[in-house]
Amino acid sequence: MIHAAVLKRQPITRLYLMSQLDNPALVEFKDVTFSYPGSSGDRVILDKVSLSVPRGKVTALMGASGGGKTTLLRLIGGQQRANAGQVLFDGKNVADFNQQALYAARRRMGMLFQFGALFTDLSVFDNVAFPLREHTDLSADLIRDIVLMKLNAVGLRGARDLMPSEISGGMARRVALARAIVLDPDLIMYDEPFAGLDPISLGTAAQLIRQLNDTLGITSIVVSHDLEDTFRIADKVIILANGGIAAQGTPEEVRCSIDPLVHQFVNGLSEGPVKFHYPGPDVATDFGNPAAMQKGLTGERS
Repeated sequence: MIHAAVLKRQPITRLYLMSQLDNPALVEFKDVTFSYPGSSGDRVILDKVSLSVPRGKVTALMGASGGGKTTLLRLIGGQQRANAGQVLFDGKNVADFNQQALYAARRRMGMLFQFGALFTDLSVFDNVAFPLREHTDLSADLIRDIVLMKLNAVGLRGARDLMPSEISGGMARRVALARAIVLDPDLIMYDEPFAGLDPISLGTAAQLIRQLNDTLGITSIVVSHDLEDTFRIADKVIILANGGIAAQGTPEEVRCSIDPLVHQFVNGLSEGPVKFHYPGPDVATDFGNPAAMQKGLTGERS
């Protein structure tokens, strides 16, 4: 049963959204360009990128560090604005949202930050209860039931009274996941959910992402460098590189890509389009060259 207070502050939209056959994507990027300003000119992160995130599926965003994966999440959440193009959430351009509309859209999004980002001075229970207390008018008894239900879903109902300093890193990640789903969002974004986890915690986290996505009927975006576990749970994989999309498709389609960069990434090769050495003078020129050495010491430029 849906409580009236929940309906007032958090409209139930998922069944309606899933029925919109004419708009199967919950998130779309249309020719999006984004750059960060720098002292030597703008650093382009995304260059006319177009992609879609299908409803009810797990979409993995992968690629080398600095390729724009976390930036893409910030664009969806409205923390950053695209220089050009459109970022659409449920068919509406995020850049057109006023503050009220943006906050309403964010209430339909859950975010699992790297390493959990729990409030260190709040208990496990209070961390998960925080969004409910902030965004709803629910009674204390109903908040308690919802929090315990979400903690039970991630296997930590018995840890409700512990502090973040008293739980492991893997447990902290699961508490953060319970907090991310406590408002029953339409979209959950995971920023490196497997980083720093032992094999058991990593497997548990991956299984939870898949199970919660299917059980709750939500849409998930997973940013990760963990190839095997991410490929195992993802319905769609998008590889970002050099400001664009190097490959996208099912995990098997991406594994079979003949693109050199994708082949290097999927197989973890040290040599390929992404070079081991940062660009610089060749060895013969650089070593034993007094003039070059002097320029390096004095900061002179040719």
